[in-house]
Amino acid sequence: MNMSGNTVLITGGATGIGYALAESFLGLGNEVIICGRREARLRQAQEKHPCLHFRVCDVSKEEDRRSLLAWTTENFSGLNILVNNAGIQRAINFAGGIADFLDGESEITIDLEVPIYLCGLFIPHLAGKQVAAIINVSSGLAITPAAAMPVYCAAKSGLHTFTRCLRFQLANTGIKVIEVLPPAVDTELNMKYRQQRGGRFGITAGEYAAYVMKGLKNDELEIANPAIEKLRSTATMNDLDELFMRMNGQWM
Repeated sequence: MNMSGNTVLITGGATGIGYALAESFLGLGNEVIICGRREARLRQAQEKHPCLHFRVCDVSKEEDRRSLLAWTTENFSGLNILVNNAGIQRAINFAGGIADFLDGESEITIDLEVPIYLCGLFIPHLAGKQVAAIINVSSGLAITPAAAMPVYCAAKSGLHTFTRCLRFQLANTGIKVIEVLPPAVDTELNMKYRQQRGGRFGITAGEYAAYVMKGLKNDELEIANPAIEKLRSTATMNDLDELFMRMNGQWM
């Protein structure tokens, strides 16, 4: 993959992994656009990197998604990389019924439907580029789920499956379809749950972004994380079942 001279759009790019990827792409000589719901955070990102472009956008809303497409393609006709990074994570316990699930934003919408929708919207534009890529940020939990976040894990697993299928469908279009499967990264994602677990944890977003950029440079189509890299290539279904039980032993 060409690591410079691209025009990159990153959803959820003001914080966390998205912001770290934005910094990484900028540092390699790319034009970068980020979008998100919080204008203050977007402006803070731009203050640190004045050449960074931003768009206030709630990608959970169809009108905003279509507006994002129109704005980016009109103002950045060279756009050739879409990074579907925006996401939410919630701890939901169904032992008490449906209440937890209904008391908050929909992970199914934001973590699964939105990237699918944005892929569909942007593919006609990307198909006209000599070099183009879609990068979907799923999660290591798509492979080994955490019982505390059942809907998040299901949505990311769905995104993993969608990305694999999309890669086949676009094989002859020139659009690379890449999946990023992060480990636990120290971000603002699901901060309430992190605080209940004793504070922030995981590798830094910058460390993980460096790992992703290395994978992109090496033309990897699935960029996992150091923790499960070996597991992905050698694990059996029994190995994954055993890992699931170790990860979720507190639920037994």
